Amino acid sequence: MIKNQRHAIYYALAAVFLWSTVATAFKLALQQLSPLQLVFYASVFSWLFLLGCLTKNKQLTEISPTFRRNKALYIKLGSLNPFLYYLILFKAYDLLPAQQAQALNYTWAIALSLLAVPMLGQKLRKSDIAALSFAYLGVLIISTKGLLTELNFQSPLGVGLALLSTLLWALYWIYSTKNKDKPILSLFICFSIGLPLIAAVVTWQNAWIIPSIKGTLAALYVGLFEMGITFVLWLIAMKKAENTAKVSNLIFISPFISLILINQLLGEEIHPATLVGLLFIVTGLMVQKLVK
Repeated sequence: MIKNQRHAIYYALAAVFLWSTVATAFKLALQQLSPLQLVFYASVFSWLFLLGCLTKNKQLTEISPTFRRNKALYIKLGSLNPFLYYLILFKAYDLLPAQQAQALNYTWAIALSLLAVPMLGQKLRKSDIAALSFAYLGVLIISTKGLLTELNFQSPLGVGLALLSTLLWALYWIYSTKNKDKPILSLFICFSIGLPLIAAVVTWQNAWIIPSIKGTLAALYVGLFEMGITFVLWLIAMKKAENTAKVSNLIFISPFISLILINQLLGEEIHPATLVGLLFIVTGLMVQKLVK
């Protein structure tokens, strides 16, 4: 792919904007579907989109040999994403205001640096420790709405699930470091493994329904713009970028756009503690990314 920094920025901005909409989309979708139902139907739409990408790229014949080559790894990856990660993430969104859940979700990069110590043998740098301190102080501010001394959490379970989802996502990326296969092909295999697991839980919970038109459209949006198209746009941006750092830094504007959409479309009044806590989290992420 030909390098073009301007085009890379356009693709990245499109991805960032779409990712900024998903917190609002999650809450709207959860008005129509349970977290389990949303995971299933959104994953189906994402699977179909990825299948279309592989068909267009004439890679269908690569699916089986790619899976057989790394069978154990793909079972781990597919169990994490989409199965466990999205099930827990959507339940967290079901329990928390969107502004809290989306802010807490941005700490996954900090969780990644923590898990990399025991799992990849990496050492925590001073910048990592500083980033961790900023980010999790931000988590505490958001979770307690700024009342740090009282430690009165609005939904302890919701906060716990949101933080657990960041660990699962970080774990997925750690396992992914061992995977050298084509990204879209790999993601399709993960969804092919995860979907039957999700379907089994839906059956166990007797949660099968035919969604309404609103529910179907909500699941379609989540499946395409959280799990599918946005991933492809970001991948193209990274491949076209002449300077990947400048392009990847655009992700820092996403949580703030997300708060605007949450306020305007969901009608949530943004609590001052959410904004302060989010600034701490983003500062932590920037310290981790920019300080060597």
